[in-house]
Amino acid sequence: MSVFRTVLCMLAVVGLGACEPPVLLPEDLSEDETAQTDATVSDVCWDKTITPAVIETVTEQVMVKPAELYADGTVKTPATHETQTIQKIVQERQETRFEIPCPDVMTPDFIMSVQRALKARGYYSGPISGQMSSATQSAIRDYQKKQGLDSSTLSVDAARKLGLIMVERS
Repeated sequence: MSVFRTVLCMLAVVGLGACEPPVLLPEDLSEDETAQTDATVSDVCWDKTITPAVIETVTEQVMVKPAELYADGTVKTPATHETQTIQKIVQERQETRFEIPCPDVMTPDFIMSVQRALKARGYYSGPISGQMSSATQSAIRDYQKKQGLDSSTLSVDAARKLGLIMVERS
């Protein structure tokens, strides 16, 4: 029975490792982003959100053969048209990278502060539990969406606006 428990514990530890927010390493960043990070890149964590392209289907009449005219301008043979359906990209796919609080910052106390700050602003109505629940993530998405970031992962910028992370002064 102890072997079973050991295997079960090992699987739980491996599974929990997959629950951490993504941390982008320096090789995942462009030169501009690497230049913007601190000297110790391990203190800066990143996530990204991908907005899919918007594709529109358009049906239109396309002239296959123009009309034939007599010398006096009267129509000898009318123009021939066919219906074509094509797809056009209305908005390109967008990938947005943003700074997030690192896993060591996302403690139950910090998450409770996030929940209280979102509740005070009318975005969260669940319990102050310190757990990153789906209701908490939904409230984070709703709050950040109004600032132009459609993600349920808390950004450093949103945490600063909520008064949870110190604002850096230059």
